[in-house]
Amino acid sequence: MKKTAILGMGIAATPQFGFTASQSEEKIVEAIETRPKVLFFDVNETLLDLTAMKESVGNALGGRKDLLPLWFTTMLQYSLVTTVGGQYNDFGIIGSAALQMVAANHGISLTETEAREAVLTPIRSLPAHQEVKAALSRLKAAGYKLVSFTNSSNIGVETQFKNAGLTAYFEERLSIEDMGKFKPHTDAYKWAARKMGVAPEECMLIAAHGWDIAGGIWAGWRGAFVSRPGAQLYPLAPNPEINESDLNLIADKLIAIK
Repeated sequence: MKKTAILGMGIAATPQFGFTASQSEEKIVEAIETRPKVLFFDVNETLLDLTAMKESVGNALGGRKDLLPLWFTTMLQYSLVTTVGGQYNDFGIIGSAALQMVAANHGISLTETEAREAVLTPIRSLPAHQEVKAALSRLKAAGYKLVSFTNSSNIGVETQFKNAGLTAYFEERLSIEDMGKFKPHTDAYKWAARKMGVAPEECMLIAAHGWDIAGGIWAGWRGAFVSRPGAQLYPLAPNPEINESDLNLIADKLIAIK
């Protein structure tokens, strides 16, 4: 398994941080040998393939697919602006507004209706990534409790799961709509842990976003990063204990923990 940033950044043996190599190794071994009580899964990109939505958004931007990363980061930025400002809007609506902003900054004509159609229509019928269903089946068979945890709305993720055939794999679907603060705000992870009746250290977040993994770990959770193409961990956050390219490989490591 991947080691945490305490070792990965070489500070385990540095006296000023108050750790010894042996103490750090003991904590890592303990974490790896202990099963998390609940596996919390991010949804978009982690479980669902965003290719169709990227195509739709790219078309709305006049074929400027090079603007897709800017659109996504703008959407994330303004979800956090909304949270810090004590407000709440549906994540998809924020995505539509962000799309209008990116379009305007690049001289692309896009109405509010067109922006919403470009984001909201495809996002609710995305397919699961190829390996997802097999991996979820294996984790359930191994006795894990699976919970989805998303910035999307309740009706949004319910529709997504029905269309993608994922509903039966999960015991609960949690949306930050019910508490009003977007991930990666620490309160979102604390709320999800309370909802499931577990301590933060008994939670593991499985996500394909470095910002989400960082938020979960800072809130005291364990982490498993799905390093899908284009996904990167945040270098200033601790590393998750698992880092693999797809969900089946993550399932292999989790199932191996007895």
